This record gives sequence, C-alpha cells and structure tokens, in this order.
Amino acid sequence: MAKGPRYKVKFRRYRNGKTDYRLRKEILKSGKIMFTPRPSLNGILVQIIMPKIGGDVVISSSSSRLLVKKFGWKYHTGNTPAAYLVGLIAGLEAIRKGVKEAVLYVGRYTITRGSRIFAAVRGAIDAGLNIVCNNEMLPSVERIRGLHIAKYAEKLQVENPIQYQRQFSKYISNNLSPADLPLHFDEIKLKILKSYGR
Repeated sequence: MAKGPRYKVKFRRYRNGKTDYRLRKEILKSGKIMFTPRPSLNGILVQIIMPKIGGDVVISSSSSRLLVKKFGWKYHTGNTPAAYLVGLIAGLEAIRKGVKEAVLYVGRYTITRGSRIFAAVRGAIDAGLNIVCNNEMLPSVERIRGLHIAKYAEKLQVENPIQYQRQFSKYISNNLSPADLPLHFDEIKLKILKSYGR
C-alpha cells in the first residue's frame, strides 16, 4: 500500500535562512521591538520592527541607498563603515519616533564577531538606542572608521600594484583614494548627527 512522504518541507523563510521561527515566537511573546539588520553583498538594510500576530509593523527603515542619496557617501556601501552609519541613522530615526530600546534579531544569519551586523548595532547604540549586546561582538573604532581598508590599500599599492588597481578599480575610476576613507567617514558621521540635531 502506498504511503506519503516521510519528510516535511520547512517554511520558505526558514529554508531561505531569513526567519528563525522559535526565536521569533519568543520575541513576539515578549512584545519587544526588533532591531533587524539585513546585510547583502553591496549594502545593508536596517529596520526597526514591532512584531504583531497579524503582521509586523515597520517603525523605521534605513538603508545604504539612503546613506548615498541623502548624506553623500562616496565609498562602497557594503563595508563596515557604511553598516555603522546606516545603524546610526536607524538608531537616530527610532529615537525620533519614540523607541528607546530594541532586541537584536538576525533571523538565521550566522553571527560573527565584528561583522557588519554588529557594526550596525554599534551605530544604533551610539545613537542612544538601548540594545543588549556583548561588547566583545562589536567591531573596534579602527574598523568602524575603515582604517583597516586604508592600511590594506596602502600595503597592497606598494607590494602588488596590479592587484591594487584591480581590487580598488571602482574607487580609482571615481577619483577616490582608499586612504581617505576614514576622513570621509568622520565627515559623513558629523553630517548625520547634525541633521538629527546632535
């Protein structure tokens, strides 16, 4: 006699690595607001979400596109400094809308110390949003400012100029120097803080 399949297909968002349903259920029961960074190869999206049974409500949303259009970010939008600045914008926007604390929710992303996810978290914490997070997971100030990129570019330019031309071709074509990234970061951060009255 025929039998049905022995396996059970998991939910699509679980299969895609987006939603951890057990964790989501606990956050839903707690009634706390979620701070959700979503990194991609060329950018990052940070949303402040109020989870509800009928459907989540997005309180505020910030992305690296906003960083380019509104604040004039010139460098790559998928790196650690850009993630920090997007987190800073998200935190300031959330505070403006009355949110004081949030819970970090990364779904099924693999957590790595000092990653772009935690750069965004550090930006939100620096904005004044209360997010419980182990300080060891947050990237250092040097990484947030992009000093590691600038140092690597300088070293590569001396040791292997061909590889430097290839790896930083986008910066070179836009007349940008990787060595100027930390200064540009400081300039944009100041611009963001001024726009929110800080």
